[in-house]
Amino acid sequence: MSISRLEVRIYYEDTDHGGVVYHANYLKFMERGRTEFLRNLGFEQSILAAQEDVLFALTRSDVRYVLPALFDDLLTVETCLMQAKGARIHFVQRILRPNSSSSPTLLVEADIHLACMQKSGKAKRIPPFILEKMRVEEFT
Repeated sequence: MSISRLEVRIYYEDTDHGGVVYHANYLKFMERGRTEFLRNLGFEQSILAAQEDVLFALTRSDVRYVLPALFDDLLTVETCLMQAKGARIHFVQRILRPNSSSSPTLLVEADIHLACMQKSGKAKRIPPFILEKMRVEEFT
């Protein structure tokens, strides 16, 4: 199982007037986490699109909001690859608030499903060179 981690700082623009993160912004943080997951494997999405006609589109998200993130929090977005097969990828992503004296606090957890696609919008099998890297890489 491959896991990557990304730190995200919460800025004022991410919050409502009470300093609480707006719910849709968690999806943005998770998108960044998946982008960095691919980058850690050595893949730039812009290059995959231009040279391989490979795009990844969100097909389903099941998000569970546990606790709110707040203005100026420094969070960790964990991205865990669960399965990559055919044209589909399944991730579990968690957003955590680190604690100095105990284990991190879970704020948000999501099952994220993606489809590999061509620019034309047609489904495309995940190229073998990407699958190979997904199967052998481990992140810290």
